[in-house]
Amino acid sequence: MVPGGDAPKGLFQTDFAPGEFAARRRRVLEAIGPEALALLQGAGPVRGFEVFQQTNELYYLCGVEVPQAYLMLDGRDGTTTLYLPHADAAHARSEGSVLTADDADLAIKLTGVDSVRGPQELSPALAEASVLYVPHAPAEGRQGSRDVLLAAKRKVAGDPWDGRASREAHLLQLLADRCPRAEVRDLSPVLDELRLLKSAREVEWLRRAARLSGLAVMEAMRSTRPGVFEYQLGAVAQYVFLGHGARGEGYRAIIAGGGNTWFPHYFRNDAALQDGDLVLMDCAPDYGYYTSDIGRMWPVNGTYSPLQRELYGFVVAYHQALLARIRPAVTAAQVMQETAAAMQPVIEGWAFSQPIYGQAARRMLEFTGHLSHPVGMAVHDVGNYHARELAPGMVFTVDPQMWVPEEQRYIRCEDTVVVAEEGIENLTGFVPLELNAVEALMREEGLLQKVPPRGFA
Repeated sequence: MVPGGDAPKGLFQTDFAPGEFAARRRRVLEAIGPEALALLQGAGPVRGFEVFQQTNELYYLCGVEVPQAYLMLDGRDGTTTLYLPHADAAHARSEGSVLTADDADLAIKLTGVDSVRGPQELSPALAEASVLYVPHAPAEGRQGSRDVLLAAKRKVAGDPWDGRASREAHLLQLLADRCPRAEVRDLSPVLDELRLLKSAREVEWLRRAARLSGLAVMEAMRSTRPGVFEYQLGAVAQYVFLGHGARGEGYRAIIAGGGNTWFPHYFRNDAALQDGDLVLMDCAPDYGYYTSDIGRMWPVNGTYSPLQRELYGFVVAYHQALLARIRPAVTAAQVMQETAAAMQPVIEGWAFSQPIYGQAARRMLEFTGHLSHPVGMAVHDVGNYHARELAPGMVFTVDPQMWVPEEQRYIRCEDTVVVAEEGIENLTGFVPLELNAVEALMREEGLLQKVPPRGFA
């Protein structure tokens, strides 16, 4: 039997067993206490012709991929109830079946929840709540990370011709109106804490996502030639992702050639790659609600110039020094301090061709963000590993960066790692990083060599 049970194909995910979702829900119940309820609102109906994707928050606790689903965890008796829309015969005839409130027995079997009810039964269930936990942070959806969602929320709020309330804020207002006796608290910190430490099954899914990230970058390296467009390397990545079972991109890919590399989150991906330039690529798939992160820079013509070797070579050396010092029971700050100390003599012995490059290298030792962000269901995942000692199950990026503002040069390389019992597992570490290895890979035939660089004549 597959982990998710024996449901008809397409009705329910098969990546996680009901027991794993149940264990997560138990931890939420322990966190909210015996007098409280927790309520999660799933994603709304699809607005357009796209494939539905559940919010990360609701999926994390039950795996249900149905629009307008709600999940209630009751600390008073330790039960969980899933609220689903009733069957829509016309929709089912058009697009196929989904789990509904009318499939209660099957939904209970697949998810491990205690009961399944229709949406009309949610209000009575909340009527007597005295303490109610609800996520206050924006719900993550397709290609969504909280930092990006919060930035968009601020822009909407500041638009004098918009300013509408978010879906989360609207739900909070409804609860204030309909459950006036309930003290509403924020569930987001509870979920963030749980998601920071990945289970063995989650690490396996992250390992698979990282594999696709790496294969995509390696195929892009093989396909790079002067005249190829940035978006064509993105098409190569999409081919790899979709061909191996992903839903597409986990986030908008960064594919920047030449001067476009100065913008760390460059997005247009519409320029032709020029002989003599470097190209930066940062991409990952959406693989079963999990993603990855990787960054590599390579020469468009297949050979690093002396200056590219000088600068990117130093960043690679710094990167390797960081990887060697990450381990459990130390803080990220300690790793940074140890690496800075180890790199000090390296800087002194490195033959920088201009003073500004040596200055940029020394600034790297002072920058504390090279252990960058958690990775999981979102590329900028929730949770804060900087505030504690590193522990097995934490997944984050190692992303050393060099800025040379005098010449608008930005140089970086990035891997996604998981902290293990001793040291780390570098999930994207199979992708060539050493400069000679990159050049060797680029001499192999790539997908785009069978396609005219500028498309159809």
